[in-house]
Amino acid sequence: MPINKLALVRYKTIDQCLQNRFRKWTLEDLMEACSDALYEYEGITKGISRRAIQLDLQNMRSEKLGYNAPIVVIDKKYYCYEDKNYSITNSPLTQQDLGTLNEVLDVLKQFTGFGYFQELNGMVTRLEDKLYKQQHKGKSYIDFEKNELLKGLNHIDPLHKLIINKKTIEITYQSFKARVPQQIVFYPYLLKEYRNRWFLMGVNRKGKTTMTLALDRIESFRELPGEKYLKPDFDVSTYFHDVIGVSKMPSQKAQTIVLKIVREHAPYIITKPLHPSQKLLKQEDDGCIFSIDVIWNFELEREILGFGEQVKVLAPRRLASRIKSRLTANLEKYRPDH
Repeated sequence: MPINKLALVRYKTIDQCLQNRFRKWTLEDLMEACSDALYEYEGITKGISRRAIQLDLQNMRSEKLGYNAPIVVIDKKYYCYEDKNYSITNSPLTQQDLGTLNEVLDVLKQFTGFGYFQELNGMVTRLEDKLYKQQHKGKSYIDFEKNELLKGLNHIDPLHKLIINKKTIEITYQSFKARVPQQIVFYPYLLKEYRNRWFLMGVNRKGKTTMTLALDRIESFRELPGEKYLKPDFDVSTYFHDVIGVSKMPSQKAQTIVLKIVREHAPYIITKPLHPSQKLLKQEDDGCIFSIDVIWNFELEREILGFGEQVKVLAPRRLASRIKSRLTANLEKYRPDH
């Protein structure tokens, strides 16, 4: 059963609503949410009928689309998913979907040889592998780094649209340190991936503080139509250029970090630089000296510590002392009395 564009917008909107278990959804609520989505994405202002939403729910429950969505009605009024982990985005691809994606893949392959489209290479390979596994019962001959249990990936698409459309949002967020979630009125600017985790960078309305929030700690979010959007006063596209990881404050400045790596492991650093600013300064008999120009943050320290005895910090001295004290504290944990 082919799905037209407007129906797909409605299905995705209903799916996002029913995944949000912090709210009870009536048929009228779903009608309003779908009407808002159709206006936002397609500029349609006439809204949507009660009957149309009822048919959408019926189609999502059925096998016609391959969703078989476990939609239930509570107290004869409120709609939700019986399985709290269910989403139509997790449904297997239909033969029609596979055919369409294979056509898209063929088009993308034509562009991967051009320098301007070099970033497509990994994406095309991932898509090709996904389609191959779908068509060959899960068999694959390429293994990408991934985390199947990672939460928050479903936030990427709606947050991306909110950023593009410059919308102020309210986020329910619980950091690892917090005992309870907090409500944050937030101006979203950028989505950032680091080591298979996704983050949202923007400014908190309270105090105008720049923050980077982990998507897997976001419980829910909603647009605040009446709240004026605060445009960034810095270049968002280059904000993380002088950073390893995602920890940064606007006032921080990059500094030159000089490191020495033992000769046997130097090829690892040379072939896979720690940062685009990396420069080889000197080659010695027992190793290589190189530098990077980055902000001193938690991820930088973790990167250095990850090399263990293979890397030594030569400058700045404060960073060398910091790494030394952390290594000493680590050694203490291996003493017999610990």
